[in-house]
Amino acid sequence: MNHNQATTLIGTAVAVVFALTVIFVRLRAGKRPTNARKILIPPVAMSTGFLMYVFPFTREPVLYALAAICAGCLFSYPLIATSHFYVGEDGIYLKRSRAFIYILLGLLVVRIALHSVVENYVDVYQTGSLFFCLAFGMLVPWRIAMYVRYRLLSQQVEHAMS
Repeated sequence: MNHNQATTLIGTAVAVVFALTVIFVRLRAGKRPTNARKILIPPVAMSTGFLMYVFPFTREPVLYALAAICAGCLFSYPLIATSHFYVGEDGIYLKRSRAFIYILLGLLVVRIALHSVVENYVDVYQTGSLFFCLAFGMLVPWRIAMYVRYRLLSQQVEHAMS
């Protein structure tokens, strides 16, 4: 096994572990009320990943990065469409959606399938940075949509209580 194959295998394994972790965290999160901080912290925390561009070997052409971010925005639509809130006894909860698990697993399959195609045009490090851009492009619109829905529902609750 050469270096690129090993790196690809490790990257795929990390993606699978990450996806399973997200599914597990998301399922547990539905058991506790949410708030604006819990919705907005993930994209802020993930933005630190852009520090990888300090290293020249991770840099790809800007148009590639913009295309990855735009693709991520398109992939965010199913997540936005399946993320809903409801009012519980002690707060606002994120409604569990079985579709979320299937969407996330489907995106993982797409990522794995695209990885070998993308790797033909850029090296393995740039491939990783492009998939980071794709994930960030998917996370930000999804979390913004969640935050907007959360704020609207929390305002409705406040208005109903006054």
